[in-house]
Amino acid sequence: RLESTWSTNRGFTKKTLIIYTSHSLLAVGIAQEGKLIASKIETLNKQQSEYLLPFVETILNEQNLKLKDIDQVVVCDGPGSYTGIRIAMTIAKVFCTQMHKTLKCISTMQLFAGMDESANVILDARSKRAYVAHLEKGVVVGKTQILEVDQLEDFLNEHPGTLYGDGYLVNQEAASCDFLKNFMEVPSRTIENVHALVPQYLKESDAYKAWSLKKWKIRILFVF
Repeated sequence: RLESTWSTNRGFTKKTLIIYTSHSLLAVGIAQEGKLIASKIETLNKQQSEYLLPFVETILNEQNLKLKDIDQVVVCDGPGSYTGIRIAMTIAKVFCTQMHKTLKCISTMQLFAGMDESANVILDARSKRAYVAHLEKGVVVGKTQILEVDQLEDFLNEHPGTLYGDGYLVNQEAASCDFLKNFMEVPSRTIENVHALVPQYLKESDAYKAWSLKKWKIRILFVF
């Protein structure tokens, strides 16, 4: 069973390794005393697994640190590319288990929105669908859900806020975000049972199911 407790990341006092391997990005960083003391971030399409450990080694060497000097690790549990998220999660789980370190976790939606007063995050989920959430000060209001692209405009109209993520889905320019800074600032969950942590798997929302059913009924009527 996955057990966790919420806390704020702001003012990290321990040496914290940050890892993000989804959404075409590979980002690693080391934070201490509320500051990012080393970082490396690049866009790598499906190559995160090849470069993750070399990137971590690079930033550790920059600070004359060893892995054993790290006190805790923070990763993202999704939603998003299951394979991409699992890369960082697997490395973090192995390290924290073997070295008896603390593992913390945030969601992809928090990572994009940061501590914005009012934010909407939409991320391409393929098949003309998107992961969607409204957040306020780093906390998801309601729940993260899957909607069809055709439903996104209505969602944004109902939830005023800064747009982050894949703005092209609604023909808008999304605001830029500082991933590593957001990792340090948004509330995180401390994972008590490291082995139980898995990437978020979002089931289709009732709204999406109803929309899909309506579309199929229309198709059936059209065919017959």
